Amino acid sequence: MTGPRVVGIFGLGLIGQAAAARLLAQGIAVRGHDPMPDRCAALGALGGQSADPAAVWATGTVLIAVFDATQAQQVIDAAPQGGAALALLHVTCAPEAAEALERRAEARGISLVEAPVSGTSGQLRRGEATLFLGGRSEAVARAAPTAALIGRRVIPVGRAGNGARVKLAVNLVLGLNRAALAEGLVLAEALGIDAATALGLFRESAAQSAVMAEKGRRMVEGDFNPEGRVAQSAKDFALILSGADAAGQDLPFARTYAAMMADCIGAGEGDLDNAAIIAALRRRRRAGG
Repeated sequence: MTGPRVVGIFGLGLIGQAAAARLLAQGIAVRGHDPMPDRCAALGALGGQSADPAAVWATGTVLIAVFDATQAQQVIDAAPQGGAALALLHVTCAPEAAEALERRAEARGISLVEAPVSGTSGQLRRGEATLFLGGRSEAVARAAPTAALIGRRVIPVGRAGNGARVKLAVNLVLGLNRAALAEGLVLAEALGIDAATALGLFRESAAQSAVMAEKGRRMVEGDFNPEGRVAQSAKDFALILSGADAAGQDLPFARTYAAMMADCIGAGEGDLDNAAIIAALRRRRRAGG
């Protein structure tokens, strides 16, 4: 598969910057747009070029890595009519929103493919992430070479909306794994085992997981420099719970985790890495315990 020689990116946050770094490392030119000047400067430091929206769309292949479906719609609505661009949507949103964005894009001559990222921004930057592609088969085929430049695994999942369905279910499992790891560490501490020792033992046990490799050290050391933010996960879990409610499925563990993230956000930790969920648990340690 042969990918594009230049790619445009809307949204230069954690995922947008990581995708830019991946592309630039492989000799792909990047034009990006973000309303925050410091993010544009960061792209320039990587070797990319900050550009206005029209110049980003003019690349012909665009990544949309904004915060949510509302922002993605704004990006699509501002696209030149009839530009025949290909857009990969790296936004976790409700399946119905993904379907609506596909229709909105097609009305402007844009082929839109869902491409939610499974993995942290660090994993994406290292080429370790998975991308789930959802959309019309011909658009997915066009998007696959670009997706392969970014992710280690590229998995077509069918029509638009399916990418969101898979991503939300995956995020539920990941979030609960983070919560379980954090709870295990605080239990070990409460029982008199230091967290670093406990983590090492966990990783040698039947409980070991990929989440331990990504988040364990961060939880132990209190390193919450973000590769995925608490506030972003809280947004995703709101979508998870809303979708489950509409389908008639109760998710008691998801509700508990959502409440823990709300605790973090209330404590001013929303912009920290997801590993900061351990802080919410530590606040539950009873005085004198």
